[in-house]
Amino acid sequence: QVRLVESGGGSVQSGDSPTLSCVASGLTFCMAWFRQAPGSERKFLGYRNLRPDGWYYATGIEGRFTISRDVAKNMLYLQLNKVRPEDTGVYYCASALNSCDARGERYDTWGQGTQVTVSS
Repeated sequence: QVRLVESGGGSVQSGDSPTLSCVASGLTFCMAWFRQAPGSERKFLGYRNLRPDGWYYATGIEGRFTISRDVAKNMLYLQLNKVRPEDTGVYYCASALNSCDARGERYDTWGQGTQVTVSS
C-alpha cells in the first residue's frame, strides 16, 4: 500500500502563499488534497491524476489554490494563494489506485496531515 507524507504546513500570515507537499512511496493514479477546518468536516479541494488533462478543483478552489504533480518524483503540491484566516486547518493528501473522486471514502490511503494556521 502506498504511504503518503505531507509537509510544508505551519503558521503563516494572511496574504502569504505557502506551498504544501505530499510525497508518495509509490506511483498511484490519483492524488488529491482535502482540508479539515476546526470544527468542520473534511472538505475536498482538488485532485490530479496521471492523464495530461486529469485535474479537477472543488467549486471556489480553482484560482485560489493550485494543485500540481511531479509524477517522476511521486510528489503532489498544493499552493495556497494569498491565504486568509478561514484557510486554517489540517491539509491532507490522499491517493487512489484506480480513479479520482471528490468523495473521501473513495481514497485508499491518507497522509497524517499538515496543519496550516493563518493569522490576520
